[in-house]
Amino acid sequence: MPAMLLIDSHCHLDAAEFEVDRRQVRARARKAGVGVLIIPAVDEASWDRASALAIEAGDAWALGIHPLYVDRCAPDALTRLELRLDRALADPQQARHLVAIGEVGLDGFVPGLDAAAQECFCAAQLALARSAGLPVILHARRSLDRLLAQLRRCPGVGGIIHAFNGSEQQAGQCLDLGFRLGFGGAMTFERALQIRRLAAALPPEALVLETDAPDIPPQWRYRTAAEREADRAAGRVRARSEPVDVARIAQVLAQLRDLSLQEVAAMTTANALAVVPRLQALVDAGLRG
Repeated sequence: MPAMLLIDSHCHLDAAEFEVDRRQVRARARKAGVGVLIIPAVDEASWDRASALAIEAGDAWALGIHPLYVDRCAPDALTRLELRLDRALADPQQARHLVAIGEVGLDGFVPGLDAAAQECFCAAQLALARSAGLPVILHARRSLDRLLAQLRRCPGVGGIIHAFNGSEQQAGQCLDLGFRLGFGGAMTFERALQIRRLAAALPPEALVLETDAPDIPPQWRYRTAAEREADRAAGRVRARSEPVDVARIAQVLAQLRDLSLQEVAAMTTANALAVVPRLQALVDAGLRG
């Protein structure tokens, strides 16, 4: 077992990009110290897949409907989500690995989305999380002020703001509401001055690590559009991020904060466990294993 324990708080290990080598991907991450990762579902088609994969790998999963998928949902989607949550909580094995409602939230980046529908789905899923006593994993791309307004209307729900890219003032508001902030591949780019400044300056209790794998590749995996096309033509998958990247992301954070890698691992793992407490049993099981 590695000397340090890391948690990837946001990893889509169920994605098609990992279909050919998923077990090897997870093994690489485990060897690097990634004891547990959270697999957030994004739509109904991924609920069972995320659950089964988490159980198989000893990881965690989250249940929800991503804002980018709201427009595709059937009229009874929220009812079906609530029923699926009830089934998961009634099944000891699924419940042991279910740690949050997610990935849910708001997206203000992709054009043409139904903003009102997003608001409706987000509010309903926050209420569902509060009723179930679960934290949430939130998507907040160019929507953080609107999301903060929703959170204030649903007090008592905490969790993680995935891929945080807001201001220092917004970070403080998130912390006041009981959230931790996810930092990952974007932080590794030297030109990401605002994200790197926040990573260095925010209180230590603010930060958790993530990859969003296979998305948001860190600097060492980044490819230009031409390189990505060449990789696709050759059947290579170099442009994706992997949960193993958490270890190097942690090293970047250590350099930004002038800490040791072990100190960053301990700090970010403690933060993840504090805001997603059901992770603790999975961490303990992994350490025993």
